[in-house]
Amino acid sequence: MQHRTVFEVMTHDVVTVGPTASFKEVARLFHDHDISAVPVVDASRRVLGVVSEADLLRSTVGLPDLEGRGTTRPAPGDREPPEAETAAELMTAPALTAQPTWNLVETARTMHGKGVKRLPVADETGQLVGIVSRSDLLRPFLRRDSAIREEIEHDVLRTTLRLAPDEIHVRVHDGVVTLTGRVEERGSIPVLERLCRSVDGVVALHESVGYTYDNLGLDVEPPR
Repeated sequence: MQHRTVFEVMTHDVVTVGPTASFKEVARLFHDHDISAVPVVDASRRVLGVVSEADLLRSTVGLPDLEGRGTTRPAPGDREPPEAETAAELMTAPALTAQPTWNLVETARTMHGKGVKRLPVADETGQLVGIVSRSDLLRPFLRRDSAIREEIEHDVLRTTLRLAPDEIHVRVHDGVVTLTGRVEERGSIPVLERLCRSVDGVVALHESVGYTYDNLGLDVEPPR
């Protein structure tokens, strides 16, 4: 089975800034390109960090509003935090990056675990090659039901598990897979489920598959 990688779904033409880019230059890029974050790269396109809208807002929280009200003033003797003026001062670093060969599940887990909405994609030398977002990871779920069914029938049932075409019936509706039929050994059912769930675009799976022989030795009742 062929699983999509980060390289296949990422944005290849990435808007970037250098470390000396000013606050206003970054804000202008966000507006002009309708983006909410930008990788900061050096002259060799190695990723140094990422500047997001949150980083820009964070750097302005100490500024007074139009009526002169500001945030809590520092106590006497305390020093004011330095104001961030460039991308190097604004960015979150070091940058968390993905690799082009990562599968989408691995990437989604990383983004969820780190609480980020996007990841710069860097090759083995650390050079930027793209950027992947949460919406990119959802792209496989746009696959047609017929394409999902054909992959399960051909790649999973026939090629991998060597099952006859009439042993398992596959139905797919809105990405939800339903399996019915009968297999020889009970132990093959969990394998069948795992392989079907790993097919790109599968939202959920339901199975009602019988078996002839309980090779797991779990039956008390006669085999279903």
